[in-house]
Amino acid sequence: MREILDRELNQLTEQTIRMISLVREMTEKSARALSEQDPQLAQEIIAQDAQVDAMELEIESRTITLIARQGLVASDLRFAFTIIKALTDLERAADYAAHVAEDVIVLAKEPPLKNYITLPEIGRRLALMLDLISKAFAERDIEAAKEVFRRDDEIDALYEEVSRELLTYMMEDPRTISKALTLGRVARSYERLGDHLENISERIIYWLTGKMEKKPEDVY
Repeated sequence: MREILDRELNQLTEQTIRMISLVREMTEKSARALSEQDPQLAQEIIAQDAQVDAMELEIESRTITLIARQGLVASDLRFAFTIIKALTDLERAADYAAHVAEDVIVLAKEPPLKNYITLPEIGRRLALMLDLISKAFAERDIEAAKEVFRRDDEIDALYEEVSRELLTYMMEDPRTISKALTLGRVARSYERLGDHLENISERIIYWLTGKMEKKPEDVY
């Protein structure tokens, strides 16, 4: 009986990691599409969002079926509820990657405001955070989950840097306002994407330890 349950738990883990990998691919592509001003690549990202939605429904259904079974120990239930929570955050993370892609299509219609360096770097760092989340799930690695917290601090700092820079552009030249606002949306999408990855890491730590752990600034 336990052997069958363990096999089902492993299959859920594998499916979840595949979903994380797809969101990671979308996030990395969004950074590349922005850097290269590539609307075709942006369209690919938007199409992949539907794949993430389908994966969410499939994994959620399997997880609910698992929860309904008898004989689950506490760690099994924490794992199942971690998956349920993570699915929501992954789906939203994919949405934000798609929002960036939509803004790339708009931005690519005109000459760039500047060489886009910091924003694509944020996207690449988010992709690395998704790698850490995959590692945490696959290897039950608490330290990988905690590392996501530190990386999210970096994302927040870069977001503030970009926001200040865009404000300066708009104040110095009102003709840049429309494009700067679009870039601001990109920055905000990335910042929110990072917040969802932080949520997932918190749930992974709860699954592995039975305790909720938040960054110090998240505790009131």
